[in-house]
Amino acid sequence: MTEERYTFTAGAKKTLMIVGVIGLVVMVIGIVTSMSGGHHEEGEHAINQLTSQTDLVASLEEAGDDHAEAGEHHGSAPWLKRVFANLWINNVYFTGLAIIGLFFVAIQYAAQAGWSSGIKRIPLAMASWLPIAGVLMIVTWFVVNHDVFHWTHASLYAEVGGDDIIKGKAAMWFWPMEVGTFPIFFVLRMVVFFALWIMFFLWIKKEMLAEDLNGGLDHWYKARKYSAIFLVIFAVTSSIAAWDWVMSIDPHWFSTMFGWYVFASWWVNGLAVITIIVVMLKQQGYLSIVNSNHLHDIGKFIFGFSIFWTYIWFSQFLLIYYANIPEETIYFIQRLEVDNYTWVFFVNLLLNFFLPFLLLMTRDAKRHMSLLKLVCPIIIVGHWFDFYLMVTPGVMQNDGAFGLVEIGMATVFGVLFLFVTLSNLAKAPLFAKNHPMLQESMHHHI
Repeated sequence: MTEERYTFTAGAKKTLMIVGVIGLVVMVIGIVTSMSGGHHEEGEHAINQLTSQTDLVASLEEAGDDHAEAGEHHGSAPWLKRVFANLWINNVYFTGLAIIGLFFVAIQYAAQAGWSSGIKRIPLAMASWLPIAGVLMIVTWFVVNHDVFHWTHASLYAEVGGDDIIKGKAAMWFWPMEVGTFPIFFVLRMVVFFALWIMFFLWIKKEMLAEDLNGGLDHWYKARKYSAIFLVIFAVTSSIAAWDWVMSIDPHWFSTMFGWYVFASWWVNGLAVITIIVVMLKQQGYLSIVNSNHLHDIGKFIFGFSIFWTYIWFSQFLLIYYANIPEETIYFIQRLEVDNYTWVFFVNLLLNFFLPFLLLMTRDAKRHMSLLKLVCPIIIVGHWFDFYLMVTPGVMQNDGAFGLVEIGMATVFGVLFLFVTLSNLAKAPLFAKNHPMLQESMHHHI
């Protein structure tokens, strides 16, 4: 079997750089425009609409007393809070792509899957973003915490005039220190999670690359052992990360399904990115080992897990709708009743369920690169909107917006992620010629 290596050409790097610069310019223009207060009236209109909803007033009074009593909590200018919200959205979104890259590889080893032998280097390259994601996430948290995470304000924990609901959750963030001080438990979890993920990434990567040089089964068995351990750790850490990094942005609200929901969004989004890279490489003449049968398999993954995401979304929504408990329903009422978010709510469902479901329904659709090239970007954009909808309303309340700031920053992050992924993909052969299941992959037929 002839070794294949991807060449990350100067032209491709230049193109990415140009797109990145355009994204940066768009973001700066968006920030300058936002600083002029262009969205103030829109936010005011949304507030008036919200307060006119009789059923919402009671829940807003309970969940928002602390906002009214402590205006200093939200002292940053709206444009700056918007920048901070977008920094957090993109950190969580692209961290998800990186960790799902490692998760995909680990699943293949744990399941002893042979069909994917020719594409595992792609998700492995995506996981190369993890060290950068860890640094960005931790540094960003120290910059944005008071604006993104309402529970970080010490006045909420005062004996008189504090927030009883948030005080009841304080141990999750501050243990073993005094509540309202430094949230050492929260920050320590973040550091430990990234340390564990990066450690297993390096171990699995080492065994995968050594397999090329030495052959045999020893490296495959070691990679499988590390993968099995990682999957157990990932099951716990990914759920807690979802609670910490996303759900705690709305500290009065909670969902027992939220860990699954974030994982589902990460997972199907990661599958779409893996697939689009596979397709682009195939069209450039790489990955001769990959055929329509492999595309069919990964297309079924995308189709099936788009439905899985929708199942989790609908289950969470239906349970909260049916119970009709104010501290739960406020989450969806805000996203449904505020004009700034209503359109995102329905676009989210359109991009992440209806279009993937309809476009990938047939067998042939999953086997054609042209259709996968259409569906995968839809899903990638759709799940960015999913995270936007999870984060922005909790940070911006009724003043959220979508425009140049969001487009520009997402573009910059996307370019950086692709640059890291493609640079690492070019450092090793595109598939391991000594993989023990390579022949099975070459003769894969469904």
